[in-house]
Amino acid sequence: MSVTLVLIIAVVICILVIFLSALTTSKAYTTVKHTVDPLENNPHLEKMKQEEEEKKE
Repeated sequence: MSVTLVLIIAVVICILVIFLSALTTSKAYTTVKHTVDPLENNPHLEKMKQEEEEKKE
């Protein structure tokens, strides 16, 4: 009887954790606006171009 009770409690905890994980993940994707930085005026691209030009020379 005690093994069955522990198993049931473990399954309930697992289901609860999965549910809460799904809930928090879906909230994160719906409340936070995900954007992509524009390509123009990107300092990393300019640095990469300079490095490529230096390698060619």
